[in-house]
Amino acid sequence: MLALSGCGILIGKSEAKEIAEINVSSPDLRDGEPLPRRYTCNGIQSSPPLRWSSGPLPTAKSIAIVVDSLSPSESNVHWVLYNIPATTTELGPDAAADVPDGSSQAKVTSGKAGYEAPCDETGSYRFSVYTLSDKVKVQEGAPLSAVLKEIADQTIARGRLTAVHTE
Repeated sequence: MLALSGCGILIGKSEAKEIAEINVSSPDLRDGEPLPRRYTCNGIQSSPPLRWSSGPLPTAKSIAIVVDSLSPSESNVHWVLYNIPATTTELGPDAAADVPDGSSQAKVTSGKAGYEAPCDETGSYRFSVYTLSDKVKVQEGAPLSAVLKEIADQTIARGRLTAVHTE
Protein backbone atom coordinates (compact mmCIF):
# COMPACT_ATOMS: atom_id res chain seq x y z
CA MET A 1 0.00 0.00 0.00
CA LEU A 2 1.18 3.48 -0.80
CA ALA A 3 0.39 6.34 1.54
CA LEU A 4 1.18 9.76 0.14
CA SER A 5 -0.32 12.00 2.75
CA GLY A 6 1.63 13.45 5.63
CA CYS A 7 -1.71 13.48 7.37
CA GLY A 8 -1.27 9.83 8.30
CA ILE A 9 -4.30 8.71 6.28
CA LEU A 10 -4.06 5.99 3.68
CA ILE A 11 -5.04 7.74 0.48
CA GLY A 12 -4.92 4.90 -2.02
CA LYS A 13 -3.23 1.79 -3.29
CA SER A 14 -0.85 1.72 -6.18
CA GLU A 15 -1.96 -0.69 -8.86
CA ALA A 16 1.63 -1.15 -10.02
CA LYS A 17 3.17 -4.58 -9.43
CA GLU A 18 6.63 -3.11 -8.98
CA ILE A 19 7.47 0.47 -8.13
CA ALA A 20 10.71 1.62 -9.75
CA GLU A 21 13.10 3.83 -7.81
CA ILE A 22 13.77 7.48 -8.61
CA ASN A 23 16.94 9.21 -7.44
CA VAL A 24 16.02 12.61 -5.98
CA SER A 25 18.60 15.32 -5.31
CA SER A 26 18.91 19.06 -4.93
CA PRO A 27 21.79 21.52 -5.11
CA ASP A 28 20.45 23.07 -1.88
CA LEU A 29 19.15 20.08 0.15
CA ARG A 30 20.94 17.04 1.54
CA ASP A 31 19.16 13.90 2.66
CA GLY A 32 19.09 13.73 6.46
CA GLU A 33 20.31 17.34 6.86
CA PRO A 34 18.30 20.40 8.02
CA LEU A 35 15.98 22.21 5.60
CA PRO A 36 17.73 25.48 4.70
CA ARG A 37 16.11 28.50 6.34
CA ARG A 38 15.34 30.18 3.00
CA TYR A 39 12.79 27.41 2.21
CA THR A 40 10.97 27.78 5.55
CA CYS A 41 8.43 30.32 6.79
CA ASN A 42 11.36 32.21 8.34
CA GLY A 43 13.10 32.66 4.97
CA ILE A 44 12.04 33.66 1.47
CA GLN A 45 9.38 30.91 1.53
CA SER A 46 10.10 29.61 -1.95
CA SER A 47 10.19 26.00 -3.08
CA PRO A 48 13.69 24.51 -3.34
CA PRO A 49 15.25 23.26 -6.57
CA LEU A 50 14.83 19.52 -7.15
CA ARG A 51 16.32 17.04 -9.64
CA TRP A 52 15.38 13.44 -10.31
CA SER A 53 16.40 10.52 -12.48
CA SER A 54 15.45 6.90 -13.01
CA GLY A 55 15.82 4.12 -15.50
CA PRO A 56 13.71 4.24 -18.66
CA LEU A 57 9.98 4.28 -17.92
CA PRO A 58 8.24 3.96 -21.31
CA THR A 59 4.76 4.19 -19.78
CA ALA A 60 5.47 7.45 -17.91
CA LYS A 61 2.93 10.17 -18.69
CA SER A 62 3.58 12.72 -15.94
CA ILE A 63 5.49 13.57 -12.76
CA ALA A 64 4.11 14.66 -9.38
CA ILE A 65 5.89 16.20 -6.41
CA VAL A 66 4.53 15.98 -2.88
CA VAL A 67 6.17 17.80 0.03
CA ASP A 68 4.91 16.77 3.43
CA SER A 69 6.08 16.95 7.01
CA LEU A 70 5.93 14.82 10.10
CA SER A 71 6.48 16.17 13.59
CA PRO A 72 5.61 14.99 17.09
CA SER A 73 2.60 17.35 17.14
CA GLU A 74 1.22 17.30 13.59
CA SER A 75 1.56 16.30 9.95
CA ASN A 76 1.00 18.55 6.97
CA VAL A 77 1.20 18.54 3.21
CA HIS A 78 3.15 21.64 2.11
CA TRP A 79 3.13 21.34 -1.68
CA VAL A 80 1.62 19.16 -4.39
CA LEU A 81 2.65 19.89 -7.96
CA TYR A 82 1.26 17.45 -10.50
CA ASN A 83 0.96 16.83 -14.25
CA ILE A 84 4.56 17.90 -14.74
CA PRO A 85 5.59 16.74 -18.23
CA ALA A 86 7.21 13.27 -18.05
CA THR A 87 10.29 14.61 -19.88
CA THR A 88 11.03 17.09 -17.07
CA THR A 89 13.89 16.07 -14.77
CA GLU A 90 14.33 19.13 -12.59
CA LEU A 91 12.70 22.21 -11.16
CA GLY A 92 14.59 25.38 -10.36
CA PRO A 93 14.24 27.44 -7.21
CA ASP A 94 10.76 28.85 -6.59
CA ALA A 95 9.12 26.59 -9.20
CA ALA A 96 5.88 27.00 -7.25
CA ALA A 97 5.74 30.60 -8.51
CA ASP A 98 6.29 29.56 -12.15
CA VAL A 99 5.12 25.97 -12.67
CA PRO A 100 5.95 23.99 -15.82
CA ASP A 101 3.41 24.32 -18.65
CA GLY A 102 0.43 22.03 -18.13
CA SER A 103 1.16 21.50 -14.43
CA SER A 104 -1.20 22.24 -11.55
CA GLN A 105 -0.81 22.79 -7.82
CA ALA A 106 -3.23 21.30 -5.31
CA LYS A 107 -4.56 23.02 -2.23
CA VAL A 108 -2.40 21.85 0.67
CA THR A 109 -3.31 21.20 4.30
CA SER A 110 -3.68 24.93 5.01
CA GLY A 111 -6.13 25.32 2.10
CA LYS A 112 -3.67 27.37 0.04
CA ALA A 113 -2.60 26.25 -3.44
CA GLY A 114 1.16 26.33 -3.99
CA TYR A 115 4.18 25.92 -1.75
CA GLU A 116 3.38 26.43 1.94
CA ALA A 117 6.76 26.98 3.59
CA PRO A 118 7.27 24.74 6.64
CA CYS A 119 7.59 26.35 10.09
CA ASP A 120 8.13 23.52 12.57
CA GLU A 121 11.82 23.47 13.53
CA THR A 122 11.57 19.88 14.77
CA GLY A 123 9.73 18.33 11.82
CA SER A 124 11.10 16.18 9.04
CA TYR A 125 10.27 17.28 5.51
CA ARG A 126 9.86 14.76 2.70
CA PHE A 127 10.33 15.91 -0.89
CA SER A 128 8.83 12.99 -2.85
CA VAL A 129 8.87 12.64 -6.62
CA TYR A 130 6.47 10.23 -8.34
CA THR A 131 6.41 9.09 -11.96
CA LEU A 132 2.84 8.42 -13.02
CA SER A 133 1.32 6.18 -15.68
CA ASP A 134 -1.18 8.90 -16.63
CA LYS A 135 -2.03 12.50 -15.89
CA VAL A 136 -3.89 13.35 -12.70
CA LYS A 137 -7.48 13.94 -13.77
CA VAL A 138 -9.23 16.01 -11.12
CA GLN A 139 -11.22 19.21 -11.39
CA GLU A 140 -9.57 22.51 -10.51
CA GLY A 141 -9.85 23.03 -6.74
CA ALA A 142 -10.37 19.31 -6.02
CA PRO A 143 -9.82 18.25 -2.41
CA LEU A 144 -6.24 17.36 -1.47
CA SER A 145 -7.29 13.78 -0.73
CA ALA A 146 -8.64 13.34 -4.28
CA VAL A 147 -5.38 14.58 -5.83
CA LEU A 148 -3.26 12.35 -3.56
CA LYS A 149 -5.43 9.32 -4.36
CA GLU A 150 -4.96 9.88 -8.10
CA ILE A 151 -1.19 10.12 -7.59
CA ALA A 152 -1.12 6.94 -5.48
CA ASP A 153 -3.23 4.99 -7.96
CA GLN A 154 -0.94 5.87 -10.90
CA THR A 155 2.53 5.66 -9.33
CA ILE A 156 5.03 3.59 -11.33
CA ALA A 157 8.21 5.02 -9.75
CA ARG A 158 9.04 7.06 -6.66
CA GLY A 159 11.91 8.59 -4.77
CA ARG A 160 12.38 10.86 -1.79
CA LEU A 161 14.75 13.37 -0.26
CA THR A 162 14.16 14.00 3.45
CA ALA A 163 15.29 17.10 5.35
CA VAL A 164 15.37 16.68 9.11
CA HIS A 165 14.47 19.79 11.12
CA THR A 166 15.11 23.32 9.86
CA GLU A 167 18.07 25.68 10.00
